[in-house]
Amino acid sequence: MASTVPQIVAFYGYIQVLVPVANGTEPMEAVITIDILRRAGAVVTVASVEKQLCVNMHNGLDIVADSLISDCANTIFDLIALPGGLPGGAATLRDCAILESMVKRQDAEGRLYAAICAAPALALGSWGLLKDKKVMTIYLVRQIHRSDEKLGFCQATCYPYFTDQLCAATADESRVVRDGNVVTSRGPGTTMEFSMALVEQLFGKEKAIELSKALVCVFITFFCFILKF
Repeated sequence: MASTVPQIVAFYGYIQVLVPVANGTEPMEAVITIDILRRAGAVVTVASVEKQLCVNMHNGLDIVADSLISDCANTIFDLIALPGGLPGGAATLRDCAILESMVKRQDAEGRLYAAICAAPALALGSWGLLKDKKVMTIYLVRQIHRSDEKLGFCQATCYPYFTDQLCAATADESRVVRDGNVVTSRGPGTTMEFSMALVEQLFGKEKAIELSKALVCVFITFFCFILKF
């Protein structure tokens, strides 16, 4: 038993993930994402964009972050995943200059970033990160390659109410969409698929399938059926 501890510690030091939170963040989108990625083996840092560590999420759920976003500004993360939520929530993430700079650097250096619910439109769209990409959507392992690479926008999805605010992106009704190094999803009810898609990107399909079975998720069904509203 003791011999496995160094392996676990080494594994946990490999994938670094940042999940920023704010007052008004949707708790399901934050907590499920954090939990699934930690179960997969990632080191997940929960960072408050508020002035304090304790954040009052949507519906009165409090969460204590690991650090303030300012403490993470110079850290390199393999993934930055933005939850949604309003009022506050995604809009507060959008207005955080430190987070904006971090996600823009994430994009420029080709590392993975993600957003769910209102965050794709309010944050990524406002920061100009949903344009100038080769158009390719992936719903977990389903891949659609667009033949016209001259299109100056990317494919993305978000909470249905905000689809007209996706700026330069093409709105997609799939529950999870990947275009290049950005993954987007629709809302609280799609958070499990969103999280598993991130596990697949970071750790591979086999790990995602293994974890989904342990959590009694119908992961294989997602491969076979394109779920849309």
